[in-house]
Amino acid sequence: MRFDDRYLEEIKSRLRLSDVIGRSVKLRRAGREWVGLSPFAKEKTPSFYVNDEKGFYHDFSSGKHGDLISFLQETERLSFREAIERLAGEAGVPLPAADPRAAEVEKRRQGLTDWLELAGKWFEAELRRPAGVAARAYLERRGLPEDQWSQFRLGYAPGGRTALKDYLVAKGARPAEAVETGLLIAPEDGGAPYDRFRDRIMFPITDPRGRVISFGGRALDPEARAKYLNGPETAIFHKGANLYGLFEARKLLHLSQREGAPQAALVVVEGYMDVIACQRAGIAAVAPLGTALTEEQMELMWRSHPTPTLCFDGDKAGVRAASKAIDRALPHLKPGRSFQFAVVSGGKDPDDVLREQGPAALAAQLAQTKPFVQQLFERELEAEPLDTPERRAGLKGRLRAAAALIADKDLAQAYREDLLARLDEALRPAGRGGETGRGYAPQGFQGPSAGGGRGRGGRRGEGAAFLAPPTPEGRAAARALPRRLKVVQAAIAWYAIQHPHALDPYVERLADLGFGDTNLSDLAREISALYVTHPGLDTAALTGHLARSGMGELLTEIEKAARQSNAPFLEVDRAADDARRIWSLAFDVVIELAEVESALDAAKEDMSRTRDAAHLRHLRSRQLALQTMLNDGSAFADPRA
Repeated sequence: MRFDDRYLEEIKSRLRLSDVIGRSVKLRRAGREWVGLSPFAKEKTPSFYVNDEKGFYHDFSSGKHGDLISFLQETERLSFREAIERLAGEAGVPLPAADPRAAEVEKRRQGLTDWLELAGKWFEAELRRPAGVAARAYLERRGLPEDQWSQFRLGYAPGGRTALKDYLVAKGARPAEAVETGLLIAPEDGGAPYDRFRDRIMFPITDPRGRVISFGGRALDPEARAKYLNGPETAIFHKGANLYGLFEARKLLHLSQREGAPQAALVVVEGYMDVIACQRAGIAAVAPLGTALTEEQMELMWRSHPTPTLCFDGDKAGVRAASKAIDRALPHLKPGRSFQFAVVSGGKDPDDVLREQGPAALAAQLAQTKPFVQQLFERELEAEPLDTPERRAGLKGRLRAAAALIADKDLAQAYREDLLARLDEALRPAGRGGETGRGYAPQGFQGPSAGGGRGRGGRRGEGAAFLAPPTPEGRAAARALPRRLKVVQAAIAWYAIQHPHALDPYVERLADLGFGDTNLSDLAREISALYVTHPGLDTAALTGHLARSGMGELLTEIEKAARQSNAPFLEVDRAADDARRIWSLAFDVVIELAEVESALDAAKEDMSRTRDAAHLRHLRSRQLALQTMLNDGSAFADPRA
């Protein structure tokens, strides 16, 4: 079905833009326009404008601009056709008559989809039958519980050569149809078709509307020629135009938007299990299908999120993949449409992190991102040493050329200025000031990995062989780094992050308490402020917000310290009610200790009270007792004992 310009204009003429947008965005009249809070970004001052006369909206906070159709595509994750069908129904405009040839093609496509759907149900059933015992064991080893297999429609293709073929034929399919779906392979010598997927765990690949269009299979045999195998290109499946997990990712994004939580991330990972790990942790994630990211896949992502996060492995293959993504994305960048980059630490992938450290750690690591321009600059900086004028001039030329690839002229100019400013900082001779900590080492400078300073953007790994004098803020941050967290207080904070509702009795005083450790004061204030505005906050939303607020490293340090505390309320096999009671008792001790220490400070400042020796002795005695309770573990006294 085709929609020409006259048809689209007819729909727009019957619907007022402000009426449609006003159903989801509170608008108020401002002269000839309407204004409201951005539906694409969190803001307190309205910067979202709707102009009925011109038929467009513009959001200054995110840079998004569009018409009636693009608004539905952006806010409700609809395809172009889905948006048209929705608006045509509202406007009372009948859909164009279907082209008979196009209708026949659509009927054929629907038939293929039906057979793929039937195969998916059969794979799911086979996973739970005796033949699937090895597949079940594999999933259990990967930490994926049985009650979540159906959520991701996981299945198993038995090892028989024609097991699926026999089933589909019995259901009425012609072998030629099954070959068209990619489920069967037709030998070139004209022999009988046979199953493409054998002895593999099966992952259904769906289109943005959730319809099965192909499968991916993970071999159980370690000697299999291909560890992962995707279905072939077919009439309904094109690898470069689809993403694994997109349908489920859109649902997660829509859910987070509806609940009013901070804008959730859309993360692009490398494999099926990584997508599943992220989505189990409440993180919207997708993966390409065995190919480098294509322009079509980027458009799909941008339709769902203005700045998806590309998360590649830290090995050479991952670096190459990130580099290819940069080159392919550059011409298509626009204001409000870009990418950011994240690397899971320790050579792990998201699935490893979820199994070993839990969803909070995964969310925190994925929130540690670099903007696109920084990733681009670092790539070019690391390409070769900068030990000669020719090489330094070459770097400058590459940066200019990269910026020139951006089709949007204003953004290209902004990138050129930013990249050259970063270059100036990188080449600044030692001892001439500057805030980035990057200097120019004439001999053998090897780029960002040469030193350990902090560079533009605040990430580690951007130092050089010589460091410029630090700023006062930098010195303050450096002094804070060696401080060690108090392990008991860290354990209390970690439990609160994992169980936000436990803070209900403490939230009004949390900002002042700081979890009993000044190193945790900022964290406590941030949680307190967020708790007030989002009382239904869960762990994933909380950790995601904290990580995006720059506290990702702190969360990691808190978890490490908490593990050293041996706090009984963190024991995985302890009953939830007991754990909460023990945590509450320990937190009460921390609160009292903070109050006693505050009273001691006040007494020292009030000279008249320092003459009351008995009062001071009492405070000091109580301080010592409370500290002892925390140190010897008696603050964790089990209420069942």
